[in-house]
Amino acid sequence: MTAVIPHEAKRQLFAPAVRGVWHFALLAAVVCTVAATGACSKAKQPPVSPKSAADSAEQIGFGVRTLLTANGVQKGELTADTMYVYNDQTKFDFRNARVKFNTETGAPNGTMRADRGIYDTRTQVLEGFGNVVVTTLDGKRLTSPHVKFNQLANEVSSDTSFVVTAGDKEQTGIGFTADPNLTHFRCLKACGGRGAFNLPGT
Repeated sequence: MTAVIPHEAKRQLFAPAVRGVWHFALLAAVVCTVAATGACSKAKQPPVSPKSAADSAEQIGFGVRTLLTANGVQKGELTADTMYVYNDQTKFDFRNARVKFNTETGAPNGTMRADRGIYDTRTQVLEGFGNVVVTTLDGKRLTSPHVKFNQLANEVSSDTSFVVTAGDKEQTGIGFTADPNLTHFRCLKACGGRGAFNLPGT
């Protein structure tokens, strides 16, 4: 026997379900409106690549070698894996830079390497950034996040932390000035170290 449900009873029986469906649809619409760029939107913006050094460089070179000169005197030789040129060929951005310093007579006077090097021909200043290492002819080794080489003054300097090692001796501090061979060295502040390691000027 099939039960017959009066029309009024049917409306009361299914009314909560209908109201639930409408409530769910209304809630979904509100969520999609508030988070218009979220999961409810099927349209996605294409990913944008970060701007690279090559995008604004005037020239790009690979496996480069250049001489650092001041007043006609060769102060060093720089090699790098990659070079980017800016500002009408007055600013050079090197990657994996390596420098060989020279004395006034052209004799070797230490080396420097860095993850990145910036050279400005107007100021004749070369700056090394990231894992900078300066090595001297007599075995001293200086490490710092940032080192500046001024060609005109023939001076190496920094305004950040540094460590100088010579065998089992160590000198630390924040900021220094020195010649490329670290023979005349002056620590600026927070100077310390271990072992009988006294650099001139510290």
